[in-house]
Amino acid sequence: MKTFDINVNDATCPGVTLESIQELQNEATQALNTVLNGTGAGNDFLGWVNLPSETINSDLIDEITSVANVLRAECEAVVCIGIGGSYLGAKAVIEALKNQFAPTKPELLFAGHNIGEDYLAELMDYLADKRFGIIVISKSGTTTEPAIAFRLLRNLLESKVGREEAAKLTVAITDAKRGALRTLATEEGYASFIIDDNIGGRFSVLSPVGLLPIAVAGFNIRALIQGAADMQTICAKPGNPAELYAMTRNALYRAGKKTEILVNYNPKLHFFAEWWKQLYGESEGKDLKGIFPAAVDNSTDLHSMGQWIQDGERTIFETVISVENQQREVVIPTDEANLDGLNFIAGKRVDHVNKMAELGTRIAHIDGGVPELTLTISELSEYTLGQLIYFFEIGCGISGYMLGVNPFNQPGVEDYKRNMFALLEKPGYEAETKAIKARLN
Repeated sequence: MKTFDINVNDATCPGVTLESIQELQNEATQALNTVLNGTGAGNDFLGWVNLPSETINSDLIDEITSVANVLRAECEAVVCIGIGGSYLGAKAVIEALKNQFAPTKPELLFAGHNIGEDYLAELMDYLADKRFGIIVISKSGTTTEPAIAFRLLRNLLESKVGREEAAKLTVAITDAKRGALRTLATEEGYASFIIDDNIGGRFSVLSPVGLLPIAVAGFNIRALIQGAADMQTICAKPGNPAELYAMTRNALYRAGKKTEILVNYNPKLHFFAEWWKQLYGESEGKDLKGIFPAAVDNSTDLHSMGQWIQDGERTIFETVISVENQQREVVIPTDEANLDGLNFIAGKRVDHVNKMAELGTRIAHIDGGVPELTLTISELSEYTLGQLIYFFEIGCGISGYMLGVNPFNQPGVEDYKRNMFALLEKPGYEAETKAIKARLN
């Protein structure tokens, strides 16, 4: 990450200035120390803090790469089964790095992140004539969405190649000792990796949960981890950019800015924003508190959401991820007829036009009263994505403690499950089933 810039003043948020943000330094440093020393609520879910520098060592990277290479050699497609952080992190990195109009080899597909019947039926149809493998990710093995997908795809794979061969093409990432998936992995002889108890799903992308699918897609997980490790070193000291990010967003929240919009001007970052939304939404949205995380892909969304951002309710602020250099170069040609009126930009790169759209939009939004934070990275690469991931993770922990919540639990996630199990009449939910049916009647 090259720079982190803040454009906040009385015009964009009365009472919030760079000076007032700096007044939160002691509070932010205390929150940082709470994360690093494990002295706050949720301290049993801090295994992600030292993942890049300690847990993910060279030997583990070699092991992950070796298993990935088996799937790469054997499969036309690999289905990654998981929900929430068990798929979003890998999806974010892969989509940011891959050619947008060509599948990776093998093709990485995702399942278990929804209960769409048509989605699963169409996926199985697509796989019917392909040699495919499975990466199944679940601590328990009983989470409804991935469990349904795994049951269906495991049956399909075994029917195609037989049980013994299917076991060679299946990798489980699960609990070390307990749970349905651990039992099945041991019985069937699946290759497996461990999800440590002290790492929550939304903080797991730098663990085997994210690293194996990313390696199967053909990307450099060693560089990803190195970027994260370097950012970990930077963020271990007070006054670091993640701390400043947490200070700024909390200052804005306390002044009435209730929604943060993550903005990109590179379509490859769409799923990175989806990962970020889960990270901050699930970490901060509790106890009737929390900044609402939203995202837009510009310039596309300037033609849909742009009007609201420019002139709507002033309860928002923006964090822009700006990518300095592109991988490819496309120059706009001259056209003799010039019917589209674009000859004034002929000879310029498409990215130059995009950068002017980005700068012009930022100026317009500031003039419209929107505070702007800007993260600039040199390029989209494994290394820079590793930096960004760790930056947002440590920033989330700091920000959550400043907000006054436990950033590492998710009690509200269980509410829908209780209702769903009651409606499905799951054994053990008889009282809940009776109560919810009475309520519906």
